[in-house]
Amino acid sequence: MSIFGDIVNKLFGKAKPDQPAPAVEPTPDPAAAQAAAPDAAPAPAPLADVDVAAVMDQFVSESGQTLNWRTSIVDTLKALGVDSSLEHRKQLAQELKYSGDTNDSASMNIWLHKQVMQALAANGGKLPADLAG
Repeated sequence: MSIFGDIVNKLFGKAKPDQPAPAVEPTPDPAAAQAAAPDAAPAPAPLADVDVAAVMDQFVSESGQTLNWRTSIVDTLKALGVDSSLEHRKQLAQELKYSGDTNDSASMNIWLHKQVMQALAANGGKLPADLAG
């Protein structure tokens, strides 16, 4: 499973524990995806009706740690119980098609956080306006 898929499954599982989590691939640029297949039916929104902020806040609360998931990809991954190591973040960056230098972890982390939030929104997740894009 993809790292992004793991993120979605954790969010969906916490938000809707009575339903199986869907398989999802990242959609960092929904406009490009739609342009590539203009006649294709839109993919179902697996995170429809999932309040990402509420679910993430619950994960943070349950973690017992002080985590700022709203600005930090490392804290986002830690809250979800996903490996937040540099190597894992580099893999996530590759998965989301990061074109920058993965050795510049600060820039990569900022980009990753933004892309993950955009991909969650593109997949139907509800985000606060300051994170939605």
